[in-house]
Amino acid sequence: RALTGYLESARPSLARSTSGSVVFLNARGGALSRMTVWKVIRAAAARASVGREVNPHMLRHSFAAHMLERGASLRVVQELLGHADISTTQVYARLDSRYLSEVHRTYHPRG
Repeated sequence: RALTGYLESARPSLARSTSGSVVFLNARGGALSRMTVWKVIRAAAARASVGREVNPHMLRHSFAAHMLERGASLRVVQELLGHADISTTQVYARLDSRYLSEVHRTYHPRG
């Protein structure tokens, strides 16, 4: 809902003829820089009292791990992350296996 609201309401007022297909725009109609994204994430983490430094890569990593934990296929996660090689994405599958083992030990009657 938030993304749809942004695309329908906020983005059109920011867009310029040079904006192209960039989704998230700055106040001048250009693409958000990586530093701006970093600052937005850092500020949101501070407001949420996360208590440790948060960076874009942590969000990317969490996204992949949660997708796999909830049943997404490795190929889908590979495509969403933009990995050229599936072996890069398999790092997250190993994390997923450890998580599943822990859940099994904790909750299964014979775990």
